[in-house]
Amino acid sequence: MKKVIGEFLGTATLVAIVVGSGIMATNLSEDIGVQLLINTISTVFGLAVLIQVLGPISGANFNPVVTMVDLIQKRTNFVTFIQYAIAQTAGAITGAVLANAMFSHPLYEISTKVRSGGNQYLGEIVATAGLILIINLMIHQEKTGLIPVIVASWIGSAYFFTSSTSFANPAVTVGRIFSDSFAGIAPGCVSKFIAAQILGAIIGLGLTKVLTHDK
Repeated sequence: MKKVIGEFLGTATLVAIVVGSGIMATNLSEDIGVQLLINTISTVFGLAVLIQVLGPISGANFNPVVTMVDLIQKRTNFVTFIQYAIAQTAGAITGAVLANAMFSHPLYEISTKVRSGGNQYLGEIVATAGLILIINLMIHQEKTGLIPVIVASWIGSAYFFTSSTSFANPAVTVGRIFSDSFAGIAPGCVSKFIAAQILGAIIGLGLTKVLTHDK
């Protein structure tokens, strides 16, 4: 149970960081570049801390496709996958509501921010494939102690170099529906984002197999 709670708490805090810093960014500046920079810096530092402190408890997945890849590789079982996915998604929604509360937004609001187009879906594929690849390479190279820094660095970089600003996480994508802010995403865009993330995860796993094949 503490593992499931760890996943819930970690994902909730991550989304609170993403959404809250997005709201703060728009309060502080009208410059979109500055807004994205504020959002990125807060997410990078927050994510690194969360992975570091909750990793020993739950593995710090905070992401259904990360857990899905663990399931495919038999690092976890189906029951744990379902428990984690539910906890991650519920946590993400809770985190968005918490961020709304902190900034006096309506607790329950639906985003109107449209994020669509093949270029953005490609961005999600790239961001998620890279995330899965680097996690698995770090594990293969027995450098798990570097995962908090490496993963946070990748996400921070992908905020800027991908057209989608790197959601790379189905649970976080669902959570961001519930914030009509800089970090939000309209419900109609979510299914294609998640499909791109799943495809990206499979590609990332395939690349891992190629790069770590011993023969």
